[in-house]
Amino acid sequence: MRFSVHVYDFTLPGEPDTLGPTLAETARTAEQIGADSVTLMDHWFQMENVGRSEDPMLEGYTSLGFLAGVTERVKLGLLVTGVTYRHPGLLAKTVTTLDVLSGGRAILGLGAAWYEREHLALGVPYPPLGERFERLEETLQIVHQMWSDDDGPYEGKHYRLAETICQPQPIQRPHPPIVIGGQGEKKTLRLVAQYGDACNLFPIGVDGIKHKLEVLERHCEDVGRDPAEIRRTMLPPGDAVADPDAFLSQLEQYAALGIETVSVQPEGPDPVRWVTEFGEKVAPRLAEIG
Repeated sequence: MRFSVHVYDFTLPGEPDTLGPTLAETARTAEQIGADSVTLMDHWFQMENVGRSEDPMLEGYTSLGFLAGVTERVKLGLLVTGVTYRHPGLLAKTVTTLDVLSGGRAILGLGAAWYEREHLALGVPYPPLGERFERLEETLQIVHQMWSDDDGPYEGKHYRLAETICQPQPIQRPHPPIVIGGQGEKKTLRLVAQYGDACNLFPIGVDGIKHKLEVLERHCEDVGRDPAEIRRTMLPPGDAVADPDAFLSQLEQYAALGIETVSVQPEGPDPVRWVTEFGEKVAPRLAEIG
């Protein structure tokens, strides 16, 4: 099984001065121990289930551009971009720029967005859930069009683009991998089947993940998609470093269902040390699973 490293907490000793060096060293260490990718959150305030809204939070795509300059191999993305935060045409250009300047290492993660407080606080429109999903689907259609030979107009319910020129095109062809976050059975997993290259699921137990993957396969059948084309990824079922045996035991069960990548999250005030310990204690054993 493969792994990525997802950094979600920027409340670190000595911040803000230490944030740049610590984030850079975390990403370089993740690369050294064999991570497929390094991902960050797309939030403007810290999530309240993690800390306080007032805790430090870095803007995602600026941070990924910084990491592109201090790494060489790992792919880079946000887990996941909130569809409400950026106009889809500009988002496609942003991710394309990251892909070109990183040498073909960008990932586009997309989701319907949910954190109402930061929307209202910063004046970002926060439409109802149904509309956010409509916008998510249109955004997926737009980025696919902009990463193709079709530079003509796009006419949707919420977005209208007179031209979809995107030059240069991404280095990765046909486009950077698109990861769709969430596991809603009626809308999210259908969008994965129709537009995505990977899903990202929550650790809801073996039976729960089995059911979600079965739903995804049914959606693939409905749209004529080979399920094998979609990479199955998930968030971690606990702290891998705190209890490696329990963590790996759970991952063996998830791997048997078809999960291919787990996105591990550094815990505590020293992410570099956490990633280093993960590389020593867990990564070699994780690679033997699946």
